[in-house]
Formats: sequence, structure tokens, C-alpha cells
Amino acid sequence: MISQLYAWRSSSMKDHHFRVPLAALALLLVALMFSPAVAQTSLSGPITPVPVIPICDPSPNLIYRITQAQVTSGQLTLFNLRKEGFRIFTTPFNKGDGFGESYDVNNPDHTSPGNRPTLQNNGTFLRVNGLDAQSCVECHGVASNASIPAAFGVGGVGGISTSPLAGPQNIDVDDSANNGFAFFDGRLINPPFIFGAAGVEAVGKEMTTDLQNLKLQAMLNPGVPVSLVTKGVNFGVIVYNSSTGLFNTSGVVGIDDDLVVRPFSRKGINHTTRDFDRGATQFHSGMQPAEVLISQGLPGNADGDGDGVVNELLIGEMSVLHIFSNLQPKPFVGPSTTPDGYNAFVSTGCAECHIPVLTTDSYIHNFSYPDVPTDPSANIYLSVDLRNPPMSFQQAGNGVAVALFADLKRHDMGVGLMESTGGPLDREFTTARLWGIADTAPYLHDGRAFTLCEAILAHGGEAQNARNAFVALSPSARNALLDFLRTLRTPLNPNQGFGPPIPNVNN
Repeated sequence: MISQLYAWRSSSMKDHHFRVPLAALALLLVALMFSPAVAQTSLSGPITPVPVIPICDPSPNLIYRITQAQVTSGQLTLFNLRKEGFRIFTTPFNKGDGFGESYDVNNPDHTSPGNRPTLQNNGTFLRVNGLDAQSCVECHGVASNASIPAAFGVGGVGGISTSPLAGPQNIDVDDSANNGFAFFDGRLINPPFIFGAAGVEAVGKEMTTDLQNLKLQAMLNPGVPVSLVTKGVNFGVIVYNSSTGLFNTSGVVGIDDDLVVRPFSRKGINHTTRDFDRGATQFHSGMQPAEVLISQGLPGNADGDGDGVVNELLIGEMSVLHIFSNLQPKPFVGPSTTPDGYNAFVSTGCAECHIPVLTTDSYIHNFSYPDVPTDPSANIYLSVDLRNPPMSFQQAGNGVAVALFADLKRHDMGVGLMESTGGPLDREFTTARLWGIADTAPYLHDGRAFTLCEAILAHGGEAQNARNAFVALSPSARNALLDFLRTLRTPLNPNQGFGPPIPNVNN
């Protein structure tokens, strides 16, 4: 199949590989064959060329490829690594790149990436449960919703139309129970921004290291409960039983039993943005990273999803995507005329979970591959100073201050916000990072709240007392608190300066 074949060449001008579709070469060959100057004659007369060119054979939009060897070679500057990640973040993948996946009627799992149907047999998109976007920027393209019209910016949030409908088995659109509740056993996910991600990931990695050390401390002191506190955040207690060789994790709260802090995704599922991207590229576009195949015991160049395309996303491409996603400008706190709003934020208890600042022990942020969730120090291939642009975090001791307004911990948010997947985390969500909140409406995990006030009133469970304290404030104090939240802004004009747009040869 021609769509599976590409000519690979090395560019001496750019430290990349690029691929040229054989279809384009075939067109040139046919033109030459029909040229009088090139036409040949045999004993039986002129040779009639028979072109075998598909009517539609799109060129891949990822023309230039980048390998992990190139990433680690030192030949590409940090700016160029970020630029390569920007290109991958914004590229609309097509079927020449590997968008989509095959469908195996003999495989009963038709909801996991790799074997999903398409909507009404359109052959491209499913929309409900993924196969719903060609690029990352489709869901992360609004820098601020605080103006009309919105300000667009690569790496920003998405609206309800770009919110994924993830993992459903059933959806009752016509409300068969006639109760105003359209049952849905998947998840509706409001896309957040990626600004400041390096600081978040750095804090999470250091917390993980602390918790792993506390786990070791418990092992060295069998039967003694060890408090799991890091950076002022309490994750409960753990006890080691030397007789069984097992840990008692019944006292662990707000985190998985492996004690890995996972700041990314609404449920605290991903320990790095790279880990998030491994799932997102498959879910949204059917683009399989080679490293995912390797983790499954397959060759990195296998056709895991059966769509006829291999090497859909190389390890190096996932690395530069990770670098770009993390090395972002951070949100900032705008000017305020009075401290009353912040004081109300603290006095109501909001700051107990939305901790204003978490400080790292080091200002160096590391990138790893292969990444080991329980050991953030493993396999580091790049280290970056968080004090430098575009991150520009303020130094605090030997580390930096990350004003994320969160604790990177899961909390029970009550029945009102509960999802209906049937899973153990239906009531639990990772504390939302409030930096940038002024620009990122709609709010909450599924975008149900159009205003900050609505979002606060929807809090329940562990946040019920803070919600009630907000309600009990005087009108002026409530307004002051909301005004304070409106000072938490996203960066202005993010991700500029990467050069002019690249022409899309398929449009």
C-alpha cells in the first residue's frame, strides 16, 4: 500500500530526518515519462506508462522527524528543542502520519485506543471516546477567556466543545428515566492550560522523592506508623509489617498506594506531562508513541494499532513535546488594591487545599527517559534552570517558589460533583491549581460552572466547610475574595517567537 511507504532522507542543513511520499515522486516520474524528450520506443512501438497512483494519498504533516539521539546530541539549542515541541503540539496529524486506527471485529474491546470504531462509519472520527482531534492545540488554544472575544494562545485552555467525552460504555441522551439526568458512564473533561507546567512537575517529583524516602523509613522501622508529610501536605500514614513483607496503606489518603505524586489530569493519574501525552496522543488522534509499544514488549516500529503506519511518534518527538509542554511561561498575580480578598481566601479555609505557594528544594528541573515514576532521578537526559525564561520562577532558597494555589493531592468533593463511571475515584479530584483562574472559565472538571462564584458553591465533601464559610461572608467580603481570584492571570502572549507558520501542504 503506497500510503505505508515513505522515502527517508537525511538533511545536512537541518539536524532532522524528513520523509517524502512516494506518490509525489511517482507523479514526477509519470510527467517525465510523458515528456517527448524522455519517451522511449521499443521494437513493438512506444511504451505506454501505466501510473499506479492513489487518488488521495496525503503527505504526512510531520515531515521533519526528530530522534532521541538528536535530542541528546547537544547540537540543538534549548530554544530549538522547544520549537520542535511547539511544531508537534500544533501539527494537525493526518492518516499519512498515523491518525486513526484499525477495527478488529474479533476483539471485544472497542473502547480502548487501538481498536475503536468511527462515528456513522465515517472512517476518521469517533468524537465520543476519542478520535476527536488532529492536534494538541485544538483543545489547548485559548490563553484567556477574560475578554470578548477570547484571546487565543498556544498552550491554553479549551471550551466545552473541545472537552473530551472519555471512556463511556453507555449514554442515555433521550433520558429514558425522564428525570432530567442524561446518564453517562464516561467522563466529561474540561481541558486545562499547560502554562507553568515545569514548576508543577518539579514540585511533584520532589514530593514523590520525599514520600519514597518515608516509605523506606517505614520499612526500616517495622510496625511504626510513619506520617507521609511533604512540603506541608499530609498524605496520611504508612506502616510496614516485617512478618508479611507488606505495607499497610489503609491510612494513605489523596494519593495512590505507590506514593507517586501525579499532578496532571483531573484525577491525578499522570506524574509528568510526558506521561499525560502518551495517553492523549493515542486517545485523541490514534497516534501511537513508539515508547508505548516498547513498554508493551513490542518493537518501537511495530504497527500496534493496525492502521498501516509505523513510527507514528518517535521517542525524540515525545521528548521535545515534553520539553515544550513544560518550559512554558507561568501564570502571574496581577495588582490588587486591597489585601482583604486574600485574607478572606485564607480565613474561609480555601488556602488549606489551594496552598498559595509550594517551594522546590532545587531550581533545576530534570527531564528523563525512560521515566521511572517512583524514582524521578533515573535516566535524566536534560536539566533546565527554572529561574530562566520563559519559566522565570522566583528563587526561594536553593529552589523556586511555585505559586500554583494547590496541594497536588486528591480530595473527596462530595456527591454534587461526583462522576458516574462506577470507579473508586468518582468523588475524588486533584485540587485545581488556581493560578490563571481569572482567564480560564468555564470552571470545574467538566466546565459546569460559568463563574467563579458558581464554582465555589459547587464544592462539597472535604471542601464543604470552606464553601459554607464563603457563603457566610458579608457581601463585600465575598466580592473581595472574588476580586482577589480575578488577579490570578495567565501569561500574556504565550509561546510567541517560534517563527512564521509552516505551510500545510495538504490543504
